[in-house]
Amino acid sequence: MLNIRRLSANAEGFREELDRLLAWETVSNGSVNDIVTEVVNNVRANGDAALLEYTAKFDRLTLSSGAELEISKERLHEALKRIPADQRDALQLSADRVRAYHEKQIQNSWSYEEADGTMLGQQVTPLDSVGLYVPGGKAAYPSSVIMNAIPAKVAGVEKLIMVVPTPDGEVNDMVLAAAAICEVDAVFTLGGAQAVAALAYGTETVPAVDKIVGPGNIFVATAKRMVYGTVGIDMIAGPSEILVYCDGQTNPDWIAVDLFSQAEHDEDAQSILVTQDAEFAEKVYESMNRLLPTMPRHEIIRKALDDRGAIIVVDNEDQAIDMINVIAPEHLELSVDDPKALLPKIRHAGAIFMGRYTAEAIGDYCAGPNHVLPTSRTARFSSPLGVYDFQKRSSLIMCSPEGSNTLGRVAGILADGEGLQAHAMSARYRVTD
Repeated sequence: MLNIRRLSANAEGFREELDRLLAWETVSNGSVNDIVTEVVNNVRANGDAALLEYTAKFDRLTLSSGAELEISKERLHEALKRIPADQRDALQLSADRVRAYHEKQIQNSWSYEEADGTMLGQQVTPLDSVGLYVPGGKAAYPSSVIMNAIPAKVAGVEKLIMVVPTPDGEVNDMVLAAAAICEVDAVFTLGGAQAVAALAYGTETVPAVDKIVGPGNIFVATAKRMVYGTVGIDMIAGPSEILVYCDGQTNPDWIAVDLFSQAEHDEDAQSILVTQDAEFAEKVYESMNRLLPTMPRHEIIRKALDDRGAIIVVDNEDQAIDMINVIAPEHLELSVDDPKALLPKIRHAGAIFMGRYTAEAIGDYCAGPNHVLPTSRTARFSSPLGVYDFQKRSSLIMCSPEGSNTLGRVAGILADGEGLQAHAMSARYRVTD
């Protein structure tokens, strides 16, 4: 039987228990920091030689030169032809839907002219180059290629460099096929902190980029945090999360498997059910116990649910909404009759899946919105990955002579107030009357 927490929101000490349940520090291990620091510094100093060293050590793949780290475009397209037709069609459909959705996010430059002829505005430009990290550990993630590469390409990024670990030289054809569909510019067989360092600083073979995106383990997350400032990063992602709010009218088997869908990612994933129907909560618990043995990754699911999962019974819908906003989940399922009515009350969630027929897994693969989402309660202040993450904005200011007269006087007064006389003089030099 599962030992998942079954909690009442009104029980004494509930909030303290909830805080313990939600607590997560993605990068907190001192020994990991020491290892990553050594790896990053070695790659920065020794380039390809360090990459070859770590590829042999960590991926058990011995290569003779940095050039062998790159996977050719021909191999990518061979993989696309080699995979079964249904997989190829599914990848293409997913890419098409993700592209269509993200094209709606394109931000355009704009400007306006004031009455005196002064022009103000904003110029939007894409990043020059982006590095995409694709995990290659417990599972292969072609969906990560699509979700990260498509918005970058839609934004207009000129050079997209992908790295993917290939332990023992094993390459996943679906990952390579996805790279071909997304028109990734170059792919390297690199993983771990060494891949992040290579993208940040460049080597003889791997070009340096302006931003690094994509999920990874604690070593990857630590390295991304370490190189931030030299390059941009998308986020420091924690374990996968799902919160399902159900009114008790959905098939409990559906809810059980939805909770499993995130728990199977890894042992640190978090799955939470919130409901005001205590009897339904028990039905879901029974379904979970009955269905768990049928899951191929049942051991991972069990540990995730026992360690970080919960079934929480609340008094009413308002208390459930409060719970959602406190938890700020990565994925939120609203398994109720009228989910749209709840939207104005929900302030914090990465992605919201509405209605009884919308499984979170659809969003992971092919709905269209991005599956790279804020975790560990960071949905309180951050957003899903999107085209806007691959664009930057420059302010535009062009003063007319009349505008310079007006604004120069104001700037001079403010600069004097701050004690910055050169600022004041610079502004006033252009004042003509």
